[in-house]
Amino acid sequence: MKRFFHGFCHNKGGFIGLSVLVLVTLLAVFAHWIFPDSPWDIVNAPYMPPLSDDALLGTDTLGRDIATGIAYGARVTLVLALVSTAVSILLGITVGSVAGFYGGKVDQIIVGFIELFQTIPGFFLAVVLVAILTPSIGTVILAIALVSWPPLARLVRAEFMSMKHREFVEAAILSGQSNARIILTQILPNSLSPVIVSGSLMVASAILLESALSFLGLGDPNTMTWGYIIGASRSVLRDAWWMSVFPGIAILVTVLALNLVGEALNDALNPKLARKRASS
Repeated sequence: MKRFFHGFCHNKGGFIGLSVLVLVTLLAVFAHWIFPDSPWDIVNAPYMPPLSDDALLGTDTLGRDIATGIAYGARVTLVLALVSTAVSILLGITVGSVAGFYGGKVDQIIVGFIELFQTIPGFFLAVVLVAILTPSIGTVILAIALVSWPPLARLVRAEFMSMKHREFVEAAILSGQSNARIILTQILPNSLSPVIVSGSLMVASAILLESALSFLGLGDPNTMTWGYIIGASRSVLRDAWWMSVFPGIAILVTVLALNLVGEALNDALNPKLARKRASS
């Protein structure tokens, strides 16, 4: 752990990304104190430009404050991305570990199931799922999770296949431990490094996917998210540029921060790879 924290803290990009994520999280947590009004309240005239009276980042088509919407939207966007990522990680680890550990026909069946999902473009599958199930927070989380788990399942499967013949696994088998215990206590803890790195990048992908769905009008219409604000500005992109630019910047900065943190985690968890990258 000491080596991990030392490697992570010495990565400037990771430190900057983590600092940005902390600021975004603080904004989401204390949104109701920073902006007492509801993001749905009409506080000014419509189409007020940035730096107007009582409208730091301007207002939307109904006169709602953009800054308030971004602050409250950070809360829902982050929670939605984290929950959908957690569900997809759970699915990916479960499917990948079973395929990698048992191999044989079980592996062939599961790999075929994974490939079935991967033959369909993820974004179009998410659009179809949300459209069929009606747009809501729950259906958006489900759609993002269902299109995100296959790559992680393949990653976990490869890790399990490379580790199931190691000495410590064979020793656990000879000691009479059950397959479930070997998977959960022996192999899985030693396979978490790539899962952690992949998970941080999946959060960023979830934010982008939710924003794309909301832009198409497939987000929850009763929930304020960054994607919802951008989606509401589709028809006024030229007349009220601030409605899409500021939430777009919030998405850009957060996704970039998550990618920087993911890179730093990769370097900290794989020091040999980091040294090889630095020497090249």
